[in-house]
Amino acid sequence: MKFSSRVTSITPSSTLAITAKAKQLKAEGHDVIGLGAGEPDFNTPQYIIEASYKSMLEGHTKYTPAAGLPDLKKAVADKFKADQGIDYTNEEIIVTSGAKHSLSLLFQTILQEGEEVIIPTPYWVSYPEQVKIAGGNPVFVEGKEEHDFKVTLAQLEEAVTDKTKALIVNSPSNPTGVMYEESELKEIGDFCLKHNIVIVSDEIYEKLIYDGKKHVSIAQLSPELKEQTLIVNGVSKSHSMTGWRIGYTAGNKEIIKKMSNVASHTTSNPAVMSQYGAIAAYTEDDGSVEHMRTAFEDRLNKVYPQLNEIPGFSCVKPQGAFYLFPNVKEAVEKSSYDTTDDWVKALLEEEKVAVVPGSGFGAPDNIRLSYATSLDQIEGALERIKRFVEKHS
Repeated sequence: MKFSSRVTSITPSSTLAITAKAKQLKAEGHDVIGLGAGEPDFNTPQYIIEASYKSMLEGHTKYTPAAGLPDLKKAVADKFKADQGIDYTNEEIIVTSGAKHSLSLLFQTILQEGEEVIIPTPYWVSYPEQVKIAGGNPVFVEGKEEHDFKVTLAQLEEAVTDKTKALIVNSPSNPTGVMYEESELKEIGDFCLKHNIVIVSDEIYEKLIYDGKKHVSIAQLSPELKEQTLIVNGVSKSHSMTGWRIGYTAGNKEIIKKMSNVASHTTSNPAVMSQYGAIAAYTEDDGSVEHMRTAFEDRLNKVYPQLNEIPGFSCVKPQGAFYLFPNVKEAVEKSSYDTTDDWVKALLEEEKVAVVPGSGFGAPDNIRLSYATSLDQIEGALERIKRFVEKHS
């Protein structure tokens, strides 16, 4: 069997691979602490579960429009108006089977074969693979650690070509947790307007922000940037609804219409009971979102100093999301392991701590640790990591 070049060029997800290995070791009876998964450890809030259950009892178990329920689109539009002051109509919104599905549909819609997408590094593992699946070429621009992992205007100008179609902005970022300031977003936006580049703004972590900071969407900065931007978001991280698979994209109605056409021939509608749960998430908030946010912030402030005490570790403090992304180059170089990937495998085998190597994010000197688990688990994991580092120094 000869497979398509688009499929054979895909790199497996490092986050899912490490999570699967950790689950296997747990099933074998090992005491594994998993810091690899990118999902909150809280259950979905009860009011959302009840709303979804009620919808099924009322007979809402059939197909919906491929682009999502009108009531959910309105709830999303109301959220944008309340949070960012941006006006969207239902025709400018598509509801999808998770934010990952939104991104996939978007790249399939806007990319011609061989067109380029600028992707700042470190990046979420699926960005380059989705671009390649859609026939595009990822172009990486390094967000240097000394610049808090943010790319500069000079770097972007150097990367742009006549094939550049889009730029991905992810703020707060997975895996670094850093955020772009409003002035930085304005500079990026002006660059994209100058070169007629589509802005793909992944804002899935917008509700998980710390130190009193406020989320700013690049689309809210001007009417021109709103027209140039496709915002991708969802309820997975904010409302602990990862398994419900509800994401959405808001932007130019012609692009949204084409995305809806693709969805109608691939997945059709997202699960209807999940859509009703998402309506409740945005219309009946009971304080659960803020409760989860403050819990994550408390964990971050307690474990961040402990992480930096590990020999050979240095870490930019995150401002959002629920990840730590320390540079471990010095610790790895002092060990007997050739690469961070080998070091991470040994850590899992010897100390039963699962972290994700930074190579999957375009940053091979780093590792990603999720603090979306209990404080006891995180602190226990850091003790094991410190012991592992000292043993191999």
